[in-house]
Amino acid sequence: MTKTITFNELRKIKDALPHGSMAKIAEELGLDTDTVRNYFGGTHFQSGQSTGLHIEPGPDGGLVMLDDTQILDLAMKMVEAEKQAEN
Repeated sequence: MTKTITFNELRKIKDALPHGSMAKIAEELGLDTDTVRNYFGGTHFQSGQSTGLHIEPGPDGGLVMLDDTQILDLAMKMVEAEKQAEN
């Protein structure tokens, strides 16, 4: 499933993740941790892979078209769980 969000929204989700989430997402999805970092705008291509992330310049950091939302979906669940734990 594809999804389009702003780069700033994607970074906001990344910043809301609890410590160690990149490794947990990578383990659950069978990916390299740097591949997950690349999904959130990282550039760790020596050890990680591209993740079908396409950025178009524009306001709010530009638009990000995600070819696959598995990483985003799992990240959103982790952010929501963190919010629930705080309450």
